[in-house]
Amino acid sequence: MALDVLYFAWLRERIGQPRERVETQARTVRELVAELAAMDEWHAAALADLTPVRIAVDQELADLDASLEGVREVAFFPPMTGG
Repeated sequence: MALDVLYFAWLRERIGQPRERVETQARTVRELVAELAAMDEWHAAALADLTPVRIAVDQELADLDASLEGVREVAFFPPMTGG
């Protein structure tokens, strides 16, 4: 399946692009992260520690075990602070 993957803030800077279209066999976000990290050193470095990262699946907050069935977009972003 094809997915749009979006990266925000320091994730975008480390990977070097704000979005990409990927072909994946992943069934969960966790499997997608593993596939992305295996692509190259930039993805691997950016996705090595997801502790501070939020994930949205089709614009709804999700966790690493969220299903990708029928999903069109996955976004990775750090928590935002107000001010």
